[in-house]
Amino acid sequence: MKLKKDSSTRKLRGAYYTPLLLAEMMVKFSAGGNDYSHILEPSCGDGVFLDVLLKSDVFWQRADIEAVEIDTEAAEKVKEKMLPYENVKIINQDFFDFYKKNKDSARYDLILGNPPYIRYQYLEENKRQLMAEILASNGMKANKLVNTWVGFLVSCVNLLSKNGKIAFVIPAEIMQVAYAEDLRFFLTNHLNRMTLITFKELVFPDIEQEIVAFIGEKGGEEKGIRILELTNLEDLKSFDFEADSFQKLQHIHEKWTKYFANAKENLLVKCIKEDKRFQKLSDIALINVGITTGNNKYFSVEQKTVEKYKLQDVVRPLIGRSSHANSIFFKYEDWLKNVKDDKAAYLIDFPDKEYKHYPKKHKEYIRAGEKKGEHKGYKCSIRDRWYRIPSIWIPDAFFLRRNNLYPKFVLNQCNAVSTDTMHRIKFHDGIEPQRAVLSYYNSISFAFTELCGRSYGGGVLEILPKETGNIYVPKMDGVPLSVAAELLEQIDSIMRNKGDIETVLDMVDKRILVDILKIEEKVCIDARGIWKKLQKRRLDRG
Repeated sequence: MKLKKDSSTRKLRGAYYTPLLLAEMMVKFSAGGNDYSHILEPSCGDGVFLDVLLKSDVFWQRADIEAVEIDTEAAEKVKEKMLPYENVKIINQDFFDFYKKNKDSARYDLILGNPPYIRYQYLEENKRQLMAEILASNGMKANKLVNTWVGFLVSCVNLLSKNGKIAFVIPAEIMQVAYAEDLRFFLTNHLNRMTLITFKELVFPDIEQEIVAFIGEKGGEEKGIRILELTNLEDLKSFDFEADSFQKLQHIHEKWTKYFANAKENLLVKCIKEDKRFQKLSDIALINVGITTGNNKYFSVEQKTVEKYKLQDVVRPLIGRSSHANSIFFKYEDWLKNVKDDKAAYLIDFPDKEYKHYPKKHKEYIRAGEKKGEHKGYKCSIRDRWYRIPSIWIPDAFFLRRNNLYPKFVLNQCNAVSTDTMHRIKFHDGIEPQRAVLSYYNSISFAFTELCGRSYGGGVLEILPKETGNIYVPKMDGVPLSVAAELLEQIDSIMRNKGDIETVLDMVDKRILVDILKIEEKVCIDARGIWKKLQKRRLDRG
């Protein structure tokens, strides 16, 4: 979890104590009438889960409870508090060491808690190695993005009895981030039922990260997954947790954000994927990150900098920010307006020739950068010549990486280049660019954008190149070019005048999907509903 302030101590320990109301709900939800003999809390912290367990007649009279805590001071405090209970054992130990010692012998009917959230780089080397071994032995990869809660979750699932339950407070990123792909696959293969309880409001004070309450169950028939959405912790008091049904899981590497849509909506998504009238964006184009300059402020410059250092012969037209693109086309006139508005509309592309042959003013700009330390950033420092940007090429179109209401797919009409704030699109041979860009602006493709992307705090939708490639678009070979050109001009006018994007979707749905491709109008309506539902959920967090 990322703290807004004073993060150093907690960041290293990953200690964020669970609100009592949330702990009570997780204990109550985990009860389910089961007869628990052995219970584990793998990172007990201040003992809130133990307090709740021991207040519940369901557990404390007959269960042996073990609680692990790495922090000696916290462990001693909890141990003192638990003195009256002979069935509770507090273990002052690192959990990964505990797991290594007990993985082949101990089994627990219930494991619950709030594991520490510690980034890989903050772990001691021996703990990194331990977690890497745990993940590798379960078919998963360890990398610098993996957090300790992943290792805790995998270990604890392995420690469950054949009918055991696990209840964890974990980051909501489990549902969507790429580094959790292997974890999601692991969980679908080891648990028969999974419930994720999400909250529209932040649960932990002063912490920016969204969390979920994860409840997984072994044994019995496989029911799949369900996602329950609450506004805040107060909703826990009245919410009917049995009202929502499970959806069947596909045992593949997939995002779980799709389960915010209901079973009927996901059936529609499946049918579109199988419909020969649609294809992925990756089928028609190479999708690559924008240019990684290593220092956008240095290499992206305004007109006055170009004139001051006489850079006219070594700059390219640049679309550097999402706000630089106002429509479906990026024309020379659009770029020129950005220049006149004093925006950083030029990218410096120094030539591949010896430094001694550079003009005096160019050398002056390079030296000015070195004086300010601009060359010391990682990307710049690993280059043979820090001031030369690699992999510059002119794309056919741009796809915006981070967005609010929706991403723009923009046709490049002035040989511009882009920074990594947007993706570069190069259409495959035989793909007509106007048809390709038009194919994105419809309800079905917008729905896939929300399903493929990921949301963060502030309501931002981010979509990476691979995820962009998984967006389904209609095949446009049968659409007359004159019709495509006409529609693009209308879309351009609507977007430049800040019109409602749904007007665009209405138009393209009718003219392309329904009239030409013979897609049922109800399919378009239902797809629009998926887009708006997922978009609203995301924007509500803004």
